[in-house]
Amino acid sequence: MPRLIVPAHFIMDRDDRKRNKNIGKNFMCRLQCMFSHSSSSERLTLEDTQQWSQSLERLLDSKYGLAAFRNFLKSEYSDENIEFWLTCEDYKKIKSSFRMASKAKKIYEQFVKAESPKEINIDYHTREQIKRSVKSPTVHCFDDAQKMVYGLMERDSYPRFLRSDVYRILLENLSADDATKG
Repeated sequence: MPRLIVPAHFIMDRDDRKRNKNIGKNFMCRLQCMFSHSSSSERLTLEDTQQWSQSLERLLDSKYGLAAFRNFLKSEYSDENIEFWLTCEDYKKIKSSFRMASKAKKIYEQFVKAESPKEINIDYHTREQIKRSVKSPTVHCFDDAQKMVYGLMERDSYPRFLRSDVYRILLENLSADDATKG
């Protein structure tokens, strides 16, 4: 009886598909576990995940989308932009002028100051403008930098996320789950 010889690339493809399926399932579980303590029974769905590709705003409005995007950026060692953007969103909610001054200094030291630990990529003029405005901060002192950072994420990180294996595999797994339930 002739022996069947399976080409090596076929075995690797099958192994890769199995590994990718497990990666996607593990990532889905991690995302859902992150929010399992919340009171809502909202689960990650294929429809929600597909909507992430419509705009960065849609992605960031989804708690699962935000978590997936942050995780992706951390894996690329480029999470300073989303961290800055989120910190600015929190900053805008501060009512106390004392807390605002304290938080503005902290944001400047952490993200804006040249050579800071999580330095964001903004131009010199904007950096200097923030340096001056932090001395007597307003709710809007980081607006220009926040817009720049959002634009960078929208043009650079967000398209890479949509092309990433993590997003593709997540969609595939959710699609397969829907098919088995339906």
